[in-house]
Amino acid sequence: MNATLLYRIAGVLLILFATAHTFGSLILTPHAPEAVTVLDTMNNVHFQVRGQTHSYGNFYKGLALSVTVYLLLLAFLAWHMGSIAAKQPEAIGALGWMFCLSQAATLIVAWIYIGAAPAITSAAVAACLGLAAWRVRSAAGGSVKLAASA
Repeated sequence: MNATLLYRIAGVLLILFATAHTFGSLILTPHAPEAVTVLDTMNNVHFQVRGQTHSYGNFYKGLALSVTVYLLLLAFLAWHMGSIAAKQPEAIGALGWMFCLSQAATLIVAWIYIGAAPAITSAAVAACLGLAAWRVRSAAGGSVKLAASA
């Protein structure tokens, strides 16, 4: 597989990740009575911050939606990097490796704190990104440029 295809696969996986994340965190209702109690408490405990009323439930929803937005941004970035890899692979430079490392870090965080499903998804994305970065490195002559020279 070439770098363009690998970046595009990563982009599609990130869109699926964003969809599953949004569905899982905002739409699914907990089945355990203890979980329902926690969710109700998060939604019913309100506090004031600079004259506005908030709840922990709103913070949870806001953070979940923020993660979705960032996952969609990453999907766009992966897709766009696929286009760059086809035309100017040397322009990707270290961004490809940093993108891969960020997904590897997400894999570790998900495995420790969240669960297997997001960890496996992050692993698949990281694998695509790592292989794409390797292919881009090869196409760019075997070196990674950390900064563009003026």
